Amino acid sequence: MPLDPHLAGVLQMMAGSGAKPVAEGTPEEGRSGYLALTAGSLTPEQRVPVGSVQNTTVPGAAGWVPARIYQPEGAGPFPTVVYFHGGGYVIGNLDTHDNMCREICRVAQAAVVSVDYRLAPEHPFPAGIEDAVAAAKWIVANARELGGNGIVAVAGDSAGGNFSAAVAQQLRDAGTPLAAQFLIYPAVDHVAAAYPSAEQNARGYFLEADTMAWFYNHYAGGYANTLDPRLAPLQAANLAGLPPAVIVTAEFDPLRDQGAAYAQALRAAGNQAELIEGPGMIHGFFDMGRWSPGAQAIVTRSIERFGALLKK
Repeated sequence: MPLDPHLAGVLQMMAGSGAKPVAEGTPEEGRSGYLALTAGSLTPEQRVPVGSVQNTTVPGAAGWVPARIYQPEGAGPFPTVVYFHGGGYVIGNLDTHDNMCREICRVAQAAVVSVDYRLAPEHPFPAGIEDAVAAAKWIVANARELGGNGIVAVAGDSAGGNFSAAVAQQLRDAGTPLAAQFLIYPAVDHVAAAYPSAEQNARGYFLEADTMAWFYNHYAGGYANTLDPRLAPLQAANLAGLPPAVIVTAEFDPLRDQGAAYAQALRAAGNQAELIEGPGMIHGFFDMGRWSPGAQAIVTRSIERFGALLKK
């Protein structure tokens, strides 16, 4: 399918903005640019309405980290979704993913706890994933006190999808079951050359090969074991007994084939895994529904499928 014409316009807008490519800048510049593209480009009427939003903190691996709790409209208690934002382990925060969390909260009818884990390069691997695991364990243990009904799932996009998949594995190993996992164009392997989409979509579609290398080098460039499942959940020795998954991919995304391979591997290990492909979509489209009706349709459908897992 051709590139979604609305997203093609977004790419043209970004290309003509004169902004420095992420891979040519500092982490601080990348963070500022990402915030401007996401929350900074949002008009008040585009902000998804929810019942309530509360800033708080939750335990990370080395102390409390910021978090934000979204509650749906209506009478609870609701299922709880622990959300890990994307941004290549280096950029992104609670604000860049505020509207995505609102969307999941509203459509899935779930309380969303967005976790602001520590970022690289200030805190390289494994700081971020250790924060994610610690926060998820605490939220599971305290879900009812947070207003939930005891059903807890994980969700995340890109790097946050990596964290969600790794957290699901580690909580399984700890005997802490989760109801579901929602992996939005996740980075689940770091041997990119093994996947045709990494080469096919290496340039021109928002997430580029040199940007991915920049992210990885900041996060785990000094760590030799690229097959560590905390880095590459697809390489885990045991994929059995994991929660049902909804995995979303985008046609013009270098990570497309990784996500599809993880869905296949989960099914081969006896798990339930639904793959929702995004024809004509690019990496990042989950926050671009305000510009693309096609993107919004896939966003809504995939959240509805994830929400259905929370009601079982």
